[in-house]
Amino acid sequence: MRVDAVVLDVDGVLVDVADSYRRAVVESVERLHGDTLPKADLQAFKDAGGFNNDWLLSDAVALYVLARERGLAADVAEFTDRIAERGGGLAGARAVVRNALGDEAADAVEADRDHDRLRETFQALYLGGDLYRDIEGGEPPFEARGFIHDEPVILTPETLGALRDGYDLGVVTGRPRDEADIALERAGVALPEEHRFTMDDWDEGKPHPRALVTLAERLGADRIAFVGDTLDDVRTAVNAAAADDERAYFGIGVLTGGLTGEEGRAKYADAGATAVVGSVNDLPGLLE
Repeated sequence: MRVDAVVLDVDGVLVDVADSYRRAVVESVERLHGDTLPKADLQAFKDAGGFNNDWLLSDAVALYVLARERGLAADVAEFTDRIAERGGGLAGARAVVRNALGDEAADAVEADRDHDRLRETFQALYLGGDLYRDIEGGEPPFEARGFIHDEPVILTPETLGALRDGYDLGVVTGRPRDEADIALERAGVALPEEHRFTMDDWDEGKPHPRALVTLAERLGADRIAFVGDTLDDVRTAVNAAAADDERAYFGIGVLTGGLTGEEGRAKYADAGATAVVGSVNDLPGLLE
């Protein structure tokens, strides 16, 4: 596999977000609704697709918790399988709840779910008070230290140097721009604005191929490796290959996010991954 450009996801690839973003999902739902799911259960939602945005993932977990209180009998595996069957994402989750509970109960669940309050709770937990004021431009609903400070950097300086020396680099992430800036600075990845896409730069989100194809054009690349930690990252590369017949795209999964071990490798393969590596630090060896 020879490539001339490497495009990186951020979460689970450059930095470990198990105790930041995923913890914020779990604790936001618990704060507002008094119940939540174990952190390990979030991977099933990610695998269902359409949950690259963790605010929407929080909404879906809240929806499940509230629906369970009103009689939803499905466990997390069954619930997320049904979401996948309906195309993934929050729209899929809402459809599953409505089908299972009926319109009256589903309407009551929807009325209890408050996206805006859930989002501000999530941001307060994740950013902490000072960053919340800087980024959100207002007062947080409560003071917190900020889980963002608990994101170990995965990418080593040696790996970054090898990638810079051998390839044009880009980033496609579901993070908002300001939060992406923080993670990229910590990882030492400095890129021109036109060589990265964040949540603020495109509406569709992964696995839509627009950002990856556009970035390949900007980099002037013919063969592009996209490295991510979710099935939607791999699907993004697969979709880019289908949408752009002038270039070759390779989806590479890492095992430093929620997908791990042989089960993770098998799921990546089923999604169309070209390769799976233990971490981004194994990438130079793979590409050479």
